[in-house]
Amino acid sequence: MATSSIFHNVVINDPKKAEAFISAIEASIADPYKTENKSKAKVETDPNKLNHIIDIWKKEAAL
Repeated sequence: MATSSIFHNVVINDPKKAEAFISAIEASIADPYKTENKSKAKVETDPNKLNHIIDIWKKEAAL
């Protein structure tokens, strides 16, 4: 089993680090798909800006 191998080389001697490790594992079990990083991408809907972007692509493609 893949998850059992992550515990093989873990040695924690500090109680605070042990608590942090346990908290991280519990948080991942509670919601394994939760991510802190949200996408920074923006969907452009302004026709003028889209035309400008397309013009730039056309100029670069002609090179």
